[in-house]
Amino acid sequence: MSKITIILLVILAILIIAVVVLYFLGKKAQKRQNEQQEQIDAMKQTISMLIIDKKRMKLKDAGLPQMVLDQTPKLLRGSKLPVVKAKVGPQIMTLICEESIFDSVPVKKEVKAVVSGIYITGVKGLHGKTAVVEQKKKSKFKQLVEKAQEKAGAKPVK
Repeated sequence: MSKITIILLVILAILIIAVVVLYFLGKKAQKRQNEQQEQIDAMKQTISMLIIDKKRMKLKDAGLPQMVLDQTPKLLRGSKLPVVKAKVGPQIMTLICEESIFDSVPVKKEVKAVVSGIYITGVKGLHGKTAVVEQKKKSKFKQLVEKAQEKAGAKPVK
């Protein structure tokens, strides 16, 4: 056998081992995520609250209890996550919001929120209409391309 075939066989063996290891680590992580989701679902309750403010903040700057900071891994303490300040009854609380619903949370409105501990998993408007989420502004290049497409008839006019 030549050197090239031996090198290719060794690389192939390493790749196969890496794929098998990643497969089993993925299954383990999926199982852990399912267990956590079951715990969240078991503890959830619906609460009426007034949303004061919402931001994406670092965990250590969010004003969460020290116990929460102690339980999070050190690498995640500096990462930004969606934080909501809300008035629940007479108390003002800092809650962590699920990333998928963060944009639909209305500010300075009273809502019914599905909460599990300090984690908001769902929000429904209580009074009035919920505000439509504003779309981000497009860059100049995208605006020019869109105008050109409208003029060419490739895109329907709004």
